[in-house]
Amino acid sequence: MKRTLTLLALALAGSAHAATLTVWTHFNDKAEVAWLGSQVKTYQNLSGNTVKVVNVPLDKIVDQLLKTAKQGKGPDVIVTLPQDRIGQLAQAGVIEPLNSTARRSEFDQTTVRALTVGGKLYGLPMFAESVALVYNKKLVPTAPATWADFLKVAKRNTNTAAGRYGFLTDLSNAYMNYGFFSAYGSYVFGDQDGTLDVRDIGLNNSGARKALSLMNDLRFKDRLVPADMTGDKVKAAFLKGNAAMIVTGPWDMGDIKKAGINYGITSVPMPPGATGRWSPFVGVQGVVLNAYGTQKDVATQFAEGLVTSVAQLSFNQAGGRIPVNIGVRMRLAGNPIVAGFGRIISGGTPMPNVPAMGQVWGPWSDAVNASVQKPAQDYTTLLDTAVKAMKKTIK
Repeated sequence: MKRTLTLLALALAGSAHAATLTVWTHFNDKAEVAWLGSQVKTYQNLSGNTVKVVNVPLDKIVDQLLKTAKQGKGPDVIVTLPQDRIGQLAQAGVIEPLNSTARRSEFDQTTVRALTVGGKLYGLPMFAESVALVYNKKLVPTAPATWADFLKVAKRNTNTAAGRYGFLTDLSNAYMNYGFFSAYGSYVFGDQDGTLDVRDIGLNNSGARKALSLMNDLRFKDRLVPADMTGDKVKAAFLKGNAAMIVTGPWDMGDIKKAGINYGITSVPMPPGATGRWSPFVGVQGVVLNAYGTQKDVATQFAEGLVTSVAQLSFNQAGGRIPVNIGVRMRLAGNPIVAGFGRIISGGTPMPNVPAMGQVWGPWSDAVNASVQKPAQDYTTLLDTAVKAMKKTIK
């Protein structure tokens, strides 16, 4: 820690005049607010600069930044923004590219890609999340390694008459089930050397049809996932010990721990006939800088101080977020939540960060939901209709 603070002090030594930084944050968890406060205090003591922290609700940050940035009234730094807003703000030219950051190599590269638009990094990753297969070790002592093992253990633990289930997920939720699409070679937008091509939509290819067919089988052929199984019902069944395996994310792990369940975290095994591994969406939040800020060097120093290994470790201890610094993950290898979700995130697919993703969710979700309402659907028509609707609205 001393070495890190010394390096930061040296970096700040070049600041000849004290500056005042304005930082917007949407943090409302007490522990995370306290963490940010401690980081600000340390920075102020080392630099002699002043930091003013303003709480802005997450759903208002983007609109307020677009309104104020060019007028010089916005923040210097935002802590933090999710990747699905990065593309919009990058296109609007109100956030600063950070390709020169010295810390880029320290981050999980999946998270770096998530905050990259047109080959430029627009944020310093702070934390990430994805879904994973969470299993009850009392019912599933060893994580299934193959699809055959997965079906075997799921069916062994299923007794619908008794309200017991071997595997549950919300089959109608496109986000939760993207891992099946990716495993079969489906994708949202084509990737051309790090730049997403919104004209190339891969949600109606043969892989997408196979994904929907598999999900339909989980309900009607394998009889594992009942109709109307929502995310809340999935979680409730697991907390009661009535579900052996579920798909969920870090957001539910606090309640799972409180329930006293001996859990494991792993990937869903590669589905039959898949061309790749199950690779769910990865969501990332990062620290970003105002492109119209007048103190960019100072703002960059402050931002980079928030993602050092020391800061990442203390941030995880404050709120339990999954760190994106690989070294910190290694230090937390004994933490099953960090280790489990960390592996999934590293092998996951960054959720598209371009504005066109907003035109994808509705039609795609409708197709996924319709595909599991009755056996043997016409998946080609469902997906072609969805993609046609997307292309009508994507400019």
